Amino acid sequence: MLASDLKTQCFERSVASDGAAETALATTLTPPAAGAPAPVIALKARGSTSGFGLRRVLGPMVETVLPPLVVLAVALFIWEMAAAGPRASMPAPSRVWTEAGDLIASPFFVNGPQDIGLGWRVAISLQRVAIGFGLASIVGIVIGVLIGQSRIAMRGLDPIFQVLRTVPPLAWLPISLAAFRDANPSAIFVIFITAIWPIIINTAVGIRNIPQDYRNVAAVLQLNAMEYFWRIMIPAAAPYIFTGLRIGIGLSWLAIVAAEMLTGGVGIGFFIWDAWNSSRLPDIIVALVYIGLVGFVLDRSVAAIGALATRGAQAT
Repeated sequence: MLASDLKTQCFERSVASDGAAETALATTLTPPAAGAPAPVIALKARGSTSGFGLRRVLGPMVETVLPPLVVLAVALFIWEMAAAGPRASMPAPSRVWTEAGDLIASPFFVNGPQDIGLGWRVAISLQRVAIGFGLASIVGIVIGVLIGQSRIAMRGLDPIFQVLRTVPPLAWLPISLAAFRDANPSAIFVIFITAIWPIIINTAVGIRNIPQDYRNVAAVLQLNAMEYFWRIMIPAAAPYIFTGLRIGIGLSWLAIVAAEMLTGGVGIGFFIWDAWNSSRLPDIIVALVYIGLVGFVLDRSVAAIGALATRGAQAT
């Protein structure tokens, strides 16, 4: 009885609510009588979201760009004040801009075999870095895979590599000059021998840290050596490999500048040495800015390629 009464009450309430809804709808849709004022329908205006979208885009950009600009402005101000005295040995930023502004405004001029802009000098140095670093990447990854995969190779080669990697880059320059008898291949060899060690070590560590589950899956699927190399080893060790490549590209850029100071030519390193011999300190400062910016771009480029290839995975 209670259940039937409850159902009856629910049905009556539903009918009453439906009737009220129909009455309200009919009232809304019924046109007003003659002479009666027309109903005013107020629409709630939605707030514009373009401002919020702009803030979302500009917010991270401002947080990223503004702090370095503020620090740079403060550093330039302190430098200007410190170099303003009569006994200052370093040129002030204003003097650098006055005496070496043409190197900044026109980096790609060519007035002769040795009189070229800093942009062309950087391009020549980057060409040497590309060759030396490319060779170091190929050889380093192959040797790193061999050491990481074979315990015998690791015991035989790892102690030798640990000794050789501690040799300063410029110490290899006399050996390379004696071997190649030319400045350009000697500089490339210095880049190669400098960049190869972090690539070998990080690749070997990445290969040794491949999870055993991956190896078991390869055994179950009966992958051959090439399939195991491309489908298991390289993807699993990619974060470590790109860590070594990122370290190697930074060392390569450092090595080429130092090597060009001694081998000569038209690279950015020789330009700094020639400016020092001519007592052109503003030119040296501008060249250092170029070197720093190019090194920053190289590092971030390798890091971006590594993040894309490894889908954001990092070596641990």
